[in-house]
Amino acid sequence: MEFIHRSVLLEETVQSLRVKPDGTYVDGTLGGGGHSYAVCQQLSAKGRLIGIDQDEAAIKAAGERLKDFGEKVTIIRSNYCNMKKELQKIGITSVDGIILDLGVSSYQLDNKERGFTYREDVPLDMRMDQRNPRTARDIVNTYSEKELYRIIRDYGEDKFAKNIAKHICLARQEKAIETTGELGEIIKHAIPMKMRAVGGHPAKRTFQAIRIELNQELDVLRDSLDDMIDLLNDGGRICIITFHSLEDRIVKTIFRRNENPCTCPPDFPVCVCGKKSKGKVITRKPILPSDSELASNSRSKSAKLRVFERVKE
Repeated sequence: MEFIHRSVLLEETVQSLRVKPDGTYVDGTLGGGGHSYAVCQQLSAKGRLIGIDQDEAAIKAAGERLKDFGEKVTIIRSNYCNMKKELQKIGITSVDGIILDLGVSSYQLDNKERGFTYREDVPLDMRMDQRNPRTARDIVNTYSEKELYRIIRDYGEDKFAKNIAKHICLARQEKAIETTGELGEIIKHAIPMKMRAVGGHPAKRTFQAIRIELNQELDVLRDSLDDMIDLLNDGGRICIITFHSLEDRIVKTIFRRNENPCTCPPDFPVCVCGKKSKGKVITRKPILPSDSELASNSRSKSAKLRVFERVKE
């Protein structure tokens, strides 16, 4: 299957990045290379783009799409949480901009062999990096009822999380849950009939929760953002597109903390904690897709773009 992914908030992201022709930029979630292509178009012969992705199919697709830019582009198969280390390997200690598009690609969702979909009956997988030995099947069949309840409640934000976890554990006592279709049916029967037609497919939230848990998506984001901000040169920007309220909350909180890290009590006349601001939040409110983008790409519906600019004293 061809790797296809429509880059969300493409123009808004590249404009917010304020590309310098001779600058060095990192696309930490390379995908099909849409954002990277737009950045490379603005780079001079001295400019450089480093693309990072953990998905082998994305690496191949982006490599083909960006091949005309030659040595301007370096592509690395890794998780963006390893950005600092991967850049050091190729002699880069600072950059002028970073992009993260945290959405699951259309290819991953639509390629039924990847096991992300609840609309087909295929083996449970959901790995963004297929080198990962653990799959969604392992989570569904080995997590305790309490653990399943936690991730479906926290990551899926499903009010029927407790009943869904209970039904999963009852079902796997009969036989292991092997496919997306089997799991989808179990979830459907755990939700009251009158609620099944509300808010999309009844399995949507649980599948999202399992995917986030398997790929450690929130932990990776939370643990990486400070390092990425530290990588930025003075005036450099990091642009992050989120698709989930928990992701957006993490980005918003960490951006604000880097703008105002002071931990002194509000009534202190002067700061004594010694923590210095690393820059400023550019987007007090997130940038949302335009009406025309929403009309042409339904998957952009929940997208939010937040931007932070590094300011060194």
